[in-house]
Amino acid sequence: MENVRDGIIEIMTEVSGEDVTSMMDENFYDNGLLDSMATIEVLMSIQDEFGVTIPVLGFVREEWDTPNKVIAKVTEMLG
Repeated sequence: MENVRDGIIEIMTEVSGEDVTSMMDENFYDNGLLDSMATIEVLMSIQDEFGVTIPVLGFVREEWDTPNKVIAKVTEMLG
């Protein structure tokens, strides 16, 4: 899980331009760190980095709105 955690933090920090390590449970849509275009960039980066497929139709924003939720979802997808 550490590799997933580190990879997600790196992706989210790069896309948002903010160090997200102190905001692991903060909603990055509410605090303005990500918009819909940045979300797509994050999802594409996650797919490239971890080899998972995130279905657009199955994407539920509330399940992906904090760094810790993203880490949990990717960890779950990796099985």
